[in-house]
Amino acid sequence: MDRCIVLVDAGYLLGAAASLLAGEPSRSRITVDHTALIQGLRERAESDTERPLLRIYWFDGAPDRVPQPEHRRLRVMPRVTVRLGALTRSDGRWAQKGVDAAMHAELTELARNRACSDIVLVTGDGDLLPGMMAAKEHGVAVHLWAVQAADGDYNQSEDLVAEADERRVLDRTWITKAVRAKELGGVCAPQPVPRPEIAAILSAPLPEPAHAQSAERADGEQQEHPTAPAERNGEQERVPAAKGVPTPKDLAALKAHGAQPAPHPANATLRWSSDKGWVDRPGVAAEPPEIASMPTLAQLTSAEQRWADREEDITTVGGDPYEVGQVFSRRWMERLPEPAQVQKLSTMYPRIPHRIDGELLRYAARFGLLAHKDDQIDEHDRYAIRAGFWREIDVRTNAEHAPAGE
Repeated sequence: MDRCIVLVDAGYLLGAAASLLAGEPSRSRITVDHTALIQGLRERAESDTERPLLRIYWFDGAPDRVPQPEHRRLRVMPRVTVRLGALTRSDGRWAQKGVDAAMHAELTELARNRACSDIVLVTGDGDLLPGMMAAKEHGVAVHLWAVQAADGDYNQSEDLVAEADERRVLDRTWITKAVRAKELGGVCAPQPVPRPEIAAILSAPLPEPAHAQSAERADGEQQEHPTAPAERNGEQERVPAAKGVPTPKDLAALKAHGAQPAPHPANATLRWSSDKGWVDRPGVAAEPPEIASMPTLAQLTSAEQRWADREEDITTVGGDPYEVGQVFSRRWMERLPEPAQVQKLSTMYPRIPHRIDGELLRYAARFGLLAHKDDQIDEHDRYAIRAGFWREIDVRTNAEHAPAGE
C-alpha cells in the first residue's frame, strides 16, 4: 500500500527533547503542545516519504498502564493510536516495561500484512533491530528519525542507524515548534488560563499551632473544668474532666471510671482539616444541615446523562486537574433542582462539603491523576481540582447577580 505509518517511542522523543532543551532527560522539565507535535510529525512524514499518512502509533509507559492526561488528549486525535506499556519505579527512577516489545510486534505485523509502503521509526533503542530487519524483508522502506543530541553525538543505536533505509534528524528548530523548556519561560499554545484561585488557597494563613492554643487556654480550663471525683473500690479518685470537646481518649477514661462526660461549653469547637490547613468551626456539627444534605452529582444524574458524561470525558476532557474540577462543578450546578443551593455553598469556601468533595476526587481519579505510590491524588492536583470547582461556582454566582445587559 502506498502510504506511510509513524511509530513513536515517546520516552525517547520527549526524553531526548528534554536533554536538548533543558539539559536533562526528565520530561517534567518541558512543556509539550501535543497537537502541534502530532501535526509536525504528520507533515514531516508525508514530506520525507512522499506518501499519505495512514496512522501515528504513540508508544509510552504509564503506571499500571492507566492513561495519563496527555494520553487521553492524544488518543482522541485523528490518525493517532496510543499503545501503553507499564511504568515502574526502581532505585528512585522510572523505567518503561513492555514498550519496546509492543513496538517490535506492531512493526513486524504492519510489514507482514503490507499495511504500508514506508514506516517511520522515532526511537533510539537497538532492541528494535530485528523488527526493522523483518520489515525490510517484507519490502517496507524504513525511515529512522533521531532527535538532535544535546552533546552533538548520537543518541541512537549504531546498529539501527546502519540498518535504516533513510535517516533524518529532528533538530532544535523543529523540536521547539511544539516543545519548550519550562525554565526558559516559553509557553506552548494553547496559552493556559491564569489560576489565581490555586495560589489563594495555598497562601491562606494557617491557625496557630495546637500546642500554643492549648498553653493559652490551660489556666482558664483548669478553673472551668475542675477535676471530677469518681468512686472506685470504695475510694474516691480524681478523674481529669474533658477540656472543650472531649477526645476519644477522654471519653474512654471517663467511662472506665464510671463518670459521665461534662456537657460541652457553649463555645466548644471542633478542629478539622480543610484546604487551608486546620481551622476551627463553632459548634459540634462540622457542616450546617442544609449543606450536609446537598445532593451528590450521582443522585442528580439520569442513566442517559451518565452515558453522555462518559462520552464527553473520553472525547473532550483532557484530564487537566483544574479542568476536571470545572467539568464536575458545571454538571453538578446545572442539575441542581434548587439553584439557591449554589449561593449557600459559596459561603463554605474554600471547603467543599464532604460528600461532594469525595465524589469529586473519585471522579478525578478516572483521569489517571493518582500518585500510584499510595493510590492518592497528588496534593497540588487536589488544590487544582478544588480550585476549578470553586471557579465554576464563582462564575455562576457572579452571573446571577450581574445587572441586566452586562
